[in-house]
Amino acid sequence: MDNVRVLVLSAAGVYAFMALVMGVIPGTILSKTPPTPGLVPLDAAAARGRDVYVGEGCSYCHTQQVRPLAQDRVWGRPSRGGDYAFSTPQLLGSERTGPDLSNIGVRQPSDVWQSIHLYEPRALVHGSIMPAYPWMFVAKDHAAPDDVVVSVPPEYAPPGKVIVATHEEQDLVAYLKSLKQPPLPSRAPSP
Repeated sequence: MDNVRVLVLSAAGVYAFMALVMGVIPGTILSKTPPTPGLVPLDAAAARGRDVYVGEGCSYCHTQQVRPLAQDRVWGRPSRGGDYAFSTPQLLGSERTGPDLSNIGVRQPSDVWQSIHLYEPRALVHGSIMPAYPWMFVAKDHAAPDDVVVSVPPEYAPPGKVIVATHEEQDLVAYLKSLKQPPLPSRAPSP
């Protein structure tokens, strides 16, 4: 009986130690990291869009961390801890099935592009494997004056209908457009 108690207590101790070392300490350090100069907090629409991003599982395929590797330079500068000061928990992602989104607000700042891409990705990127998100849109016979109409190419839109973005889609686009890496201050060359 004592051997079982020692085994269980030892396993619990190892688990507690690992949780502290791998979760609590890094989380505490990151929460005290000052924001990168020029980084701004999310506005209300972008914050709601972040919730949509999480709910739709976008981070399953898209990262938000540019590695300091040559092949990542196309996505932006390497990410820094301060880039995530206003994003808790961080949505770093673990897959690179889709492109990195940490700087998508600079690379694709157009609401129209983002909306068409969400409605039908292959309308803009022929070989895209991203799923379409048609539930974020409403097909109507006529748009109301306050509707945000998405100009989907005719071959991808239902005949005789206009595609209108939902509030959730507009918030998601606001979040995607907020993903911008502020430029780092340049350093004078050291002597």
